[in-house]
Amino acid sequence: MDYIQEFRAPEVAKSLLQQIAKEVDPNRQYNLMEFCGGHTHALHRYGIPNLLPKNVKMIHGPGCPVCVLPIKRVDQAIFLASQKDVIFCSYADMIRVPGSHQDSLIKAKARGADVRMIYSVEDALKLAEENPSKKVIFFAIGFETTTPPTAVAIQLAITKKLDNFLIFCNHVLTPIAMQAILSEDVKIDGFLGPSHVSVIIGSNAYDKVTKEYQKPMVVAGFEPLDVLQSVLMLIKMINAGKIGVENQYTRAVVPNGNQLAQDLITQYLTVRDTFEWRGLGYIPNSALEIKDEYAKFDAEKYYQIPEVQGLEHKQCACPDILRGLKEPKDCKLFGVACTPEQPMGACMVSSEGACAAHYQYGD
Repeated sequence: MDYIQEFRAPEVAKSLLQQIAKEVDPNRQYNLMEFCGGHTHALHRYGIPNLLPKNVKMIHGPGCPVCVLPIKRVDQAIFLASQKDVIFCSYADMIRVPGSHQDSLIKAKARGADVRMIYSVEDALKLAEENPSKKVIFFAIGFETTTPPTAVAIQLAITKKLDNFLIFCNHVLTPIAMQAILSEDVKIDGFLGPSHVSVIIGSNAYDKVTKEYQKPMVVAGFEPLDVLQSVLMLIKMINAGKIGVENQYTRAVVPNGNQLAQDLITQYLTVRDTFEWRGLGYIPNSALEIKDEYAKFDAEKYYQIPEVQGLEHKQCACPDILRGLKEPKDCKLFGVACTPEQPMGACMVSSEGACAAHYQYGD
């Protein structure tokens, strides 16, 4: 067993599709939201939406961490990168995400800013050790999956006495975003819950939102058979009127999640009063910031970042796509003015973006 090929077996996929077709009520519509960008890419890579019954619709959610970061935060990242004696460290996707007026970190680099592409926060810590006369800023983004490494980075910076290491913290919280989506005018019958996020926070973390909004959810793995089995489980829950959370991804997700990772997060980070999400606006208690006792590692406090009004491209549909109101093909820019080589919005830049998935794999 290699834990990959057995989850891509064509005969099992055919059987699951037959079971889905049998379970589906032809007299009703099923609107299922895959929250995670990884699921969006899996769906389109394997052509799953075209194999499902016509009345089963997959709706893209805001589970792409690069995509949900608002223009304002990109502008502020460019501001930080442009400061004197700064080495600004970012993952590859964020370097190309457009800010206001189509500016970006890669363009700031072309203007002379010292912007470095890194593969992990350890790279940023190493740069801080090697460059004691520079301020090394780590652009921390992502959901609960990528948050523990940021907490560990603060821990290591304290141990190594790296006073020149700073973090621009943009970590966001999944269950709160789901509440915001369900508060919108989007017709959703059930969720495919995220995989990696759930490894950290556990399947029980969604109990409150599913009960409050009376929706079913299935925590799903990334492989095609994971997705198909999860769709089948979700359709059965919808047909039975069942509310709550079921876990398909039992080989990686447990009810209470990774307690060690959760403890690390709460040791160094705390919940913000409010945070802006692209497409969803300001959502209370939906993001994290560095605790006051570790403020010397907080780039926002060290540089007193100015409040800016981020300007979205007027024709970019990324905000509506993230809310499940539009599909990439509904955007006037998609595939014409906006391509992976020349992205106009974050949904085309990110490896987890819905527009990138549609462009790469087609409808």
